[in-house]
Amino acid sequence: MFNIEEELKKLPQKPGVYIMHDKSDKIIYVGKAINLKRRVTSYFRKTNKTQRILNMVALIDHFEYIVCENEAEALILECNLIKKNMPKFNVLLKDDKTYPYIKINVKADFPDIYITRKILNDGARYFGPYANAGAAKEMVDFIKSKFKIRQCRTFKYKDRACLNYHIKKCMAPCMGYISKDDYRKQINQIISILDGNIDEVQKELKNEMLEASEKQEFEKAAQIRDELLATQRISQRQKVSNISDNDIDVIGIARNEYEICVEIFYIRNSKMIGRDHFFLKGLNDEDDKEIISNFIKQYYTGRKFFPNKIMVKEDFEERKLLEIWLTNESERKVEIKVPQKGKKIKLVEMAENNAKITLDNKEKSNKNLVLELKEVLGLENLPRKIESFDISNISGEYMVAGMCVMIDGVIKKNLSRRFKIKTVYGQDDPKCMEEVVTRRLYHSIELTDEEKGKLKDVDIEKIGDSKGFGKLPDLILADGGITQIRAIKQAIKNVENKINKSLDISVFGMVKNDKHETRALIDENRKVINISEDLFNLITNFQNAVHDNAIGYHKFLRDKSMTKSKLDEISGIGTVKKLALLKKFNSVENIKNADVSEIAEVKGINEELAKKIKESL
Repeated sequence: MFNIEEELKKLPQKPGVYIMHDKSDKIIYVGKAINLKRRVTSYFRKTNKTQRILNMVALIDHFEYIVCENEAEALILECNLIKKNMPKFNVLLKDDKTYPYIKINVKADFPDIYITRKILNDGARYFGPYANAGAAKEMVDFIKSKFKIRQCRTFKYKDRACLNYHIKKCMAPCMGYISKDDYRKQINQIISILDGNIDEVQKELKNEMLEASEKQEFEKAAQIRDELLATQRISQRQKVSNISDNDIDVIGIARNEYEICVEIFYIRNSKMIGRDHFFLKGLNDEDDKEIISNFIKQYYTGRKFFPNKIMVKEDFEERKLLEIWLTNESERKVEIKVPQKGKKIKLVEMAENNAKITLDNKEKSNKNLVLELKEVLGLENLPRKIESFDISNISGEYMVAGMCVMIDGVIKKNLSRRFKIKTVYGQDDPKCMEEVVTRRLYHSIELTDEEKGKLKDVDIEKIGDSKGFGKLPDLILADGGITQIRAIKQAIKNVENKINKSLDISVFGMVKNDKHETRALIDENRKVINISEDLFNLITNFQNAVHDNAIGYHKFLRDKSMTKSKLDEISGIGTVKKLALLKKFNSVENIKNADVSEIAEVKGINEELAKKIKESL
């Protein structure tokens, strides 16, 4: 369950965009803030609010946010997200009238240029969005005046030129007075200006303005000054909204001791429209380059849409190869760029910063759950290391146990262990549990040589032989009810009596219902302990992990034993035929129950050998 009060504490005091969700996970509001912590917190405090905000707050179930570098960046991102998601309480901005675009329909023979507020997938070039609508209009007017391109929106050839030609505002392509190539050169110059390459144009305008001033043509000089200011305003481009005119995915990565977070920013038609993140576990030994390479391969496999560019922080060995693969898959050129400076590298760093914040928040959430567990169980110390054990067998055969470890609320699969039961014969799960926990505890006991010398009836070689077990757990959660709790406590007591030293390990049980689903936590007095939904989910995952570990080991030993004792003893069955049989029937038991004719269908197995297999099994 999303705890709003706890999440508010995690908010950074940085500019960014916050996104409010209702219970169905629908986005109901998107806003920007100079200080995310102060702004988002204000919604949940007793301050004067409009009825619209009160209605919105009443529907908030959870929220998320994206950190930006400045308020202008957050403003553009806010508008992009609103346009994409159309939140219920952002109705005033749903038509995106705040930010116009300049459009050039480059596919036309004689393209025109105009302002639009709608982005279409029509192959045209779009520039924007621009916060200053007046400057955008001035720029369009200036370009049309400077380059004398056509003024009409509907182009067609005519019998005579219109007024714009006669007043020298158009070169009349409708009359064939300018060639397509010459007209295209002017369009390319316009695109260069809108791309930000306006130094030459500004230099020319400054010279014209000075020349007009010297001739005391002040009205003309003022007009040129306005055109110059228009070019300067239109070139002030926000990093988030105008990194490129192409579709770009920006990938950032962050890691902690337990897992890795990969964050992706999606930029479409020069706008950042959203982001996503993925948590990767068990990859801490790999460097960032390897992780990024593997992530790109997995993420883009089978996708229908590919960006023009993928931006990452550092180069990696397979970059060029992946570019070729992505290009072939998408049937258009796809580049993987490693920006070195400027706005692009800052955007990659922004993705990495958000990945780190996402990861930090998840880590804080896990630690908060461990803190909650301490409180509900009434423990004196924080149970940072928790272990659980489960017994698995069928009628006392192939008796094994599985062990799982959770550290700071994170299940550490690399620390899981498996045991074969050595001293218990027959189906007696509590005795098996007592044996396994006793063996496990000896591995992590730290004693001085003097203390070891005082021990009796203990295998000294086992003391402190950690074998990757690490330190003793703070808490053991038994996969079962009261009998398993008592078995574990008895194991702890036995070891304490042997070494004459307290181990200070708490024990509780994880009990399941008739459907083998986690039901509750209990203590040794069968008292049910109430916990939050988030903590319940964590405990459920932990119990499922230890159960799967034990069952998996039991199945492995059983199948291995059955395969070895049955198929390997049949003359005429080698490794190849054995694998072929198991591939078709999945288990020796299924082979045993199959008809001779079905067994004979396996490649290399004739009817005579099939009969021998059937008889042997």
